Amino acid sequence: MFGLVGDVEVYPAFLPWCLGVRVIEREEQADGVSEILLADMVVAFKVFRERFRSQSTLNRDALTVATTFVNGPFRHLNSSWRFEPEENGCVVHFDVDFEFRNAVLQSAAGVFFENAFTQMHKAFIKRAEELFGPKSSPTKHR
Repeated sequence: MFGLVGDVEVYPAFLPWCLGVRVIEREEQADGVSEILLADMVVAFKVFRERFRSQSTLNRDALTVATTFVNGPFRHLNSSWRFEPEENGCVVHFDVDFEFRNAVLQSAAGVFFENAFTQMHKAFIKRAEELFGPKSSPTKHR
């Protein structure tokens, strides 16, 4: 799952509203376990189409992916993934906090965020099942 989340170039193939991703820079850190990605993502939902740049730190030892906003339509955007190995797979912890600069976008996000999150959550599960086989236990998210 860590690899699936870190493989941002393939997001347009399975994530709703993700039209494109371009990795600007990929840098292996001196510690040998971390990698930093700088990437542009284009997302579209109904009449909204936005491009933003983010920086992600992937830590293979800690099994974490932390993303921060660099530029684009947000005042701030922070997300974190943490993968907790289990006997038959892993538990995925995901947190996101964001705010758009534009009040109209922020208002629209409040209306559709829960639905969008649910659809993206399902897209990651479907992609994981395609790559790794069907899940063995119910999925929970908050």
